[in-house]
Amino acid sequence: MQIKVSAPARINAEIQLPASKSISNRALIINALAKGAHTPDNLSDCDDTKVMIKALTSLDETIDIMAAGTAMRFLTAYLSVTEGTKVITGTQRMQQRPIEVLVNALRTLGADIEYASNEGYPPLRISGKPLEGGAVSLKGNVSSQYISALLMIAPVLKNGLKLTLTGDIISIPYINLTLQLMKDFGAKAQWTADDCIEVLPQPYTSVPFTVESDWSGASYWYQMAALVAEAKVELLGLFPNSYQGDSKVAQLFIALGVETTFTSRGALLTKTGTCCERMDYDFINEPDLAQTFVVTCAIKGIPFRFSGLQSLKIKETDRMAALIAELGKLGYVLREEENSVLSWDGERQPISANPAIKTYEDHRMAMAFAPACLGFPSVTICDPQVVSKSYPYYWDDLTKAGFSIEKED
Repeated sequence: MQIKVSAPARINAEIQLPASKSISNRALIINALAKGAHTPDNLSDCDDTKVMIKALTSLDETIDIMAAGTAMRFLTAYLSVTEGTKVITGTQRMQQRPIEVLVNALRTLGADIEYASNEGYPPLRISGKPLEGGAVSLKGNVSSQYISALLMIAPVLKNGLKLTLTGDIISIPYINLTLQLMKDFGAKAQWTADDCIEVLPQPYTSVPFTVESDWSGASYWYQMAALVAEAKVELLGLFPNSYQGDSKVAQLFIALGVETTFTSRGALLTKTGTCCERMDYDFINEPDLAQTFVVTCAIKGIPFRFSGLQSLKIKETDRMAALIAELGKLGYVLREEENSVLSWDGERQPISANPAIKTYEDHRMAMAFAPACLGFPSVTICDPQVVSKSYPYYWDDLTKAGFSIEKED
């Protein structure tokens, strides 16, 4: 299925954003390790969180997490310290996403994990048991989800965990998000050096917990506000001093002409009328915002150079290749450098005839490209249902804001 998205002349909307997937999935794992009587409130209703809830409550021997990368990483660690033998698998793409770094680290801590098919990739057969814990080292430029997975099980390890990160450390805000949530549930965990995190062997305490709204989902509304002629958008459930690293989007969009004012209910987005002539930024700490800014800058005609994108290669798809291909259909010639940089110097090429944006089973491709219709008469999005991974009612919210959504065969 595909849809044609057409834009309104102005946007004046009040949007109830989905709950944070990142916080929901971490809170669910930590709460399960706490063997808590409480269930976190305001959990995300996206696919990834539904998969996580099902996995944590299912008695089945095989756990299919579909395309949920977060669930694969977090559950691999969780199942390693949980009695019983389980096989964890996922979609064909998930079975192509490497997990050897995490498996090796867990094996160092004593975990019993076997590859059920291809060495280094899911599916995994995990026999859970109490683990001793101790010291382990990881490269700091691997997915922060590997690091978070290890950290979250650390309080239940007999000797806790001393985690040393070597080289450049990416996505530090996601690591800090995990540490903060762990502390909310009673863990004693902290950075003891720039490259070292120590977690004491002190079990979690079950506490009431409410999940805040999703700043990653908010980024697409900032994008729309930047691209439309007139905008006033209130995003409910967003607040300053958020745990989420992607709250950086509010500061970054100032350069693209969008100002944020916080109210008692959330964040109010308005246009300032001023915009930068070029944008250069290192997304090493906010990789999930990259697609939003790449598409926004291209549509606004703002040359850019965005670095720190190496983790995009192993997401739901190779997001760097996907951005180059799909923006190419709209006439923008992007360049990739060193597997970690995307740039655009303003070069254009003829637009493809009847371009249809492929989404590659990637929710963020669909959500980042839909606002591109503000620079074209319309944009066709293939497989729009992929947004259910993190923002199930994204298209409904666009309709409420005045966008036209037409189904096409």
